[in-house]
Amino acid sequence: MVNFYFDRGGQPVAFRRTDGDKFLFGKSGKWIGWFPWGDADAVDTKGKYLGTVVGNRFLRRTSQPYRGYPEYPGYPGHAGYPGYPGHAGHAGYQSGFEDVDGSRVQG
Repeated sequence: MVNFYFDRGGQPVAFRRTDGDKFLFGKSGKWIGWFPWGDADAVDTKGKYLGTVVGNRFLRRTSQPYRGYPEYPGYPGHAGYPGYPGHAGHAGYQSGFEDVDGSRVQG
C-alpha cells in the first residue's frame, strides 16, 4: 500500500511505495530521495538532508546535525502512478520543523 506524506497544510508532497520502502518519490512518481539510515530522515538523490517523516507529514528540521555522506542506494526503478492521496488537513505548528522546500520534492 502506498504511504503518502503531506506538508503542514495537508497537501501531498511525497510517497513511499510501501511502509518499509527505502526510496522516496515526488507526487508524479519521480525518485527524489531515500532513507539511508533506516529511520525517518531522508536525503535527496545527491545525499543531502531532504526532510524527516513526522507521522504522515514530510517536514524539514530547522537544525539538522550532519550524519555523514550516505552510500548510494542504487536505482529504485519506476514507482508508477501512486493514485490520489486526498488531503490530510492542517497540522499546525510543529516545533523545530518547517515544510520542505517544494522545489526539492517536485517529481
